[in-house]
Amino acid sequence: MQQQLNRQDTIVAPATPSGSGAIGVIRLSGPDALNIVNKVFKGKDLLRQASHTVHFGTLRDENTIIDEVLVSLFIAPHSYTRENVVEISTHGSQYITERVIKLLISNGARPAQPGEFTLRAFMNGAMDLSQAEAVADLIASNSAASHQIAMQQMRGGFSSELKKLRESLIHFASLIELELDFAEEDVEFANRGELRRLIDTIHSSLEKLINSFEQGNVLKNGVPVVIAGKPNVGKSTLLNALLKEDRAIVSDVAGTTRDSIEDEITIEGIVFRFIDTAGLRETNDVIEAIGVERTKIKMKQARLIIYLFDPDQNASEIRSQLQEAESLSVPVIGVLNKSDLLSNSFRDDIAQLSLLPISARDQNGLDLLTATILKKVHLHELSADQVIVTNIRHVEALTNTKQALERVLEQLDTPTASDFLAMDIRQALYFLGEITGSVSTDDLLENIFTKFCIGK
Repeated sequence: MQQQLNRQDTIVAPATPSGSGAIGVIRLSGPDALNIVNKVFKGKDLLRQASHTVHFGTLRDENTIIDEVLVSLFIAPHSYTRENVVEISTHGSQYITERVIKLLISNGARPAQPGEFTLRAFMNGAMDLSQAEAVADLIASNSAASHQIAMQQMRGGFSSELKKLRESLIHFASLIELELDFAEEDVEFANRGELRRLIDTIHSSLEKLINSFEQGNVLKNGVPVVIAGKPNVGKSTLLNALLKEDRAIVSDVAGTTRDSIEDEITIEGIVFRFIDTAGLRETNDVIEAIGVERTKIKMKQARLIIYLFDPDQNASEIRSQLQEAESLSVPVIGVLNKSDLLSNSFRDDIAQLSLLPISARDQNGLDLLTATILKKVHLHELSADQVIVTNIRHVEALTNTKQALERVLEQLDTPTASDFLAMDIRQALYFLGEITGSVSTDDLLENIFTKFCIGK
């Protein structure tokens, strides 16, 4: 981290993935970025060019031409890092990329550490820490929902919310601190009633943010959906139908699936992780029994359970299994597979049980099933301006803030010295500051930025 924090160096790294491609982009940032590239670039004098301009030329190692390139200039402070930034677009050969980087290092640059470009953006005030973390989330986003949340956070939605909470608390903190200066005169500058109302408001906002983590976590990492039921009701066939590929083995032999099989699909911009599980039944087969136990564990961990039945099961058995599944406090969708085989006498029972009729083999009823899945998990209701917490570090800091404010409320109910109030308010401000990076340590920064890719 000490090397990372040395901002006098000019750093270099590939900004595109390794391997062959149409182009490769190499990025430099630092005070000597323009000088270093200008030494090896044959074309216009880069030191005389304006910011946000692109220039064609060749890169040369002495008299040897390495490649024809485009060089983009971003002159401080008008760049991602607020330093001089140069991006070189080469042909996408791994050999060319490595040779160009080696050439730039020999002319004064050093290899960037993971996340060092974004670290410099944070250190130079271009973004706060929560926005910097959102950059990594944006790169990793694999659905419209996770992209929306990361983009909203990177553009400062979460930071703005925290800034409002922190500024209102700072006002009262300063008044409490003023009381400490006049402790011998026994005066109160901070109105205790107003302070209580403020803390109640902040406390409510914190709870809302903390509670949003469950939703944010599944949007970021995917919604786990377990397909459960007895053997041979069509669980694997349903998984294959949802994924539109033969992911799971389908067989008439009961107990074919002995362990969970997982795969992801995106429904209306939200990633769902569908998990095909071993059939639920009593068995003497040791391996199958392990699979059944794993199914029960997966059901408890799921965000949603699709409980599959077929027409061979009677209404009493279906009702009993649904009740057992619902006792796990996980939303359950009861689905009747092989509905094309339904007898007329069974149709009335199905209506009373509110089962969703489908035929996984013929792919009938799947549109209604996916619509029901979206409705059950309530994730389609995400609004554009909704602040959602997706980072466990942020949840911990928000929880610590909430607990500190609860201690302030307890002290307001009993006569207490201003210095105790001041101490807990300071703690609340400290924990809020940890999220945005107004309070940070080298260890914290290292833990966050080493998870980034090299060129970001």
